[in-house]
Amino acid sequence: MRSEAVKATQENSAPAERRRLRNGRAVNIALRTAHIGVTGVLCGGHVFGISPELLKIWLCAAIATGGLLAVVEAFPHVRWLAEGRGLFVLTKLALLCLIPVLWECRVLILAVVVVLASVGSHMPARFRYYSVWHGRMVDDHQSPRVDPRPTR
Repeated sequence: MRSEAVKATQENSAPAERRRLRNGRAVNIALRTAHIGVTGVLCGGHVFGISPELLKIWLCAAIATGGLLAVVEAFPHVRWLAEGRGLFVLTKLALLCLIPVLWECRVLILAVVVVLASVGSHMPARFRYYSVWHGRMVDDHQSPRVDPRPTR
């Protein structure tokens, strides 16, 4: 009986096997490249005063490629959405969706999105992989350890 309880505990505490998207890396790279290109055109178009009709097409493309990227990232494990990296992406998507409603603030909103993209991509792992749902870092990432020995 005891061995069954230990076995059940080990099975429950073992890391969940991740789902894999077929050609996931290639799909991720293609979507990311498209998203960067689309958002570059979108930002430049707003700064340089391109017609709203054209800008709304690029805005829809930015939201679509960003949303697809979020799906690809969350596919292996949905907890990605509750981690710092997922929350940054969801915030950027929400801000992009506000642009049609807050059209006069569109350049400021896009600037905030660009800052969030940069910070979110380069913030330390302890923030990127921190899950607000779990209250700790997840995804088998460990905080960097500091070697107590002095360097010479």
